[in-house]
Amino acid sequence: MIFYNAIIDSTKLNKFLLKLSNQSHIKKTINKIITPWYSIPLIDRWLLGEIIPPMVFAISAFTVISLSVGVMFDLIRKIVEYGLPLFLALKVLFFSLPSFLVLSFPMAVLLSTLLAYGKLSSNSELLALKSLGIKTSRIISPAIALSIFMTGLTFYFNDNLVPRSNKLAETTLRSGIGSSYSGETGKYNIMFARYGSRISESSKKPTKSNTLLTHIFYASKFENNVMKKVTVLDYSREDIQQILKADTAKFDKKNSSWIFFKGSIVSITPNGQTTNIKFKQYTYPFIEGPLELAKIPGDANEMTLKQALEAEKIYQKTGNLKEIRRIQVRIQEKFTLPFACLVFGLIGSSLGSKSNLRSSKSQGFGLSVILILIYYVMSFLFSSLGVKGLLPPIFAAWLPVFISLGGGIYLFRKSSSL
Repeated sequence: MIFYNAIIDSTKLNKFLLKLSNQSHIKKTINKIITPWYSIPLIDRWLLGEIIPPMVFAISAFTVISLSVGVMFDLIRKIVEYGLPLFLALKVLFFSLPSFLVLSFPMAVLLSTLLAYGKLSSNSELLALKSLGIKTSRIISPAIALSIFMTGLTFYFNDNLVPRSNKLAETTLRSGIGSSYSGETGKYNIMFARYGSRISESSKKPTKSNTLLTHIFYASKFENNVMKKVTVLDYSREDIQQILKADTAKFDKKNSSWIFFKGSIVSITPNGQTTNIKFKQYTYPFIEGPLELAKIPGDANEMTLKQALEAEKIYQKTGNLKEIRRIQVRIQEKFTLPFACLVFGLIGSSLGSKSNLRSSKSQGFGLSVILILIYYVMSFLFSSLGVKGLLPPIFAAWLPVFISLGGGIYLFRKSSSL
């Protein structure tokens, strides 16, 4: 009996020691997580503790507002009118979240820094720090560091998560609505122009110029890798012009040519003679450019930076200057949108740290909305000027950032002098 009790006691002891070791392992894990935080200087931990809570609130508030206006109301309409299942509507809402978080991050940085430093200023805590000889640059450095972190996070979201999540949202929406939805699918009005040299009738050799228009490829719609209602104007020969029309066309990668179905070829000579040949299937040697152009997403938000750079190369082949300028502006905006976090962080912390600022949360929110509105109006205006060709694309995208950054530096110097 004594031996049996000893066995039971030893078993209990082993369980207790095992439990204690597990707790010790958990404590070590927690310490590994907490240690980097406590390695940060106390003043920085204190200031970050004042900024992060309002930032979380601001991200939540701006995301809910923008998500409600941008997606939620439209989903409710589709649930009622097209019978979209509620579960799929929630999935679409979830997949749409990253694109709205990207817009919320810069605004949240501005509001949180403005509220946090405004509160510290109104409580005379910043005045106490300055009386100890701590400079304004040291006081706002945690806000700048957090803004840099949010800049990187915004770029990662915008370049990796947003394009994928937007595609998933669109796919989920179309699968849920099905045939009851009459919305447009595919891509419309694909036009590809090719430039090069023309074959001369006398020499039977290409001309020396490589800038002459040789082909115009037009399709009214592209869907499921098929071009529909296709028209090709062939100016590659000086002695004859051809017009090719077909109901559909597919690209044959193996032979690097297009296969046209159910159409006709009209040939026109310089003296006006015409010939018309109808066909059921016709193979036409031409590059893959129209297919590459058709596969480019219509919205730059659905592209990663790598895809946008590839799209720019494709547009360069078409010679469409407006689309070239548009994609160049959108490429630059892939960088300027995240950089707005740093700009807003500087403006918010500098404006909030002014010793004469006594702003409430409602006033801080109102001031943030005004500053955000001014910034995005500038961005839209300069972006439009860049697309129209009145400004170089890099200037059109970065001028609002530099103007706002200049304003932030001015506010910082003004707050430092107080």
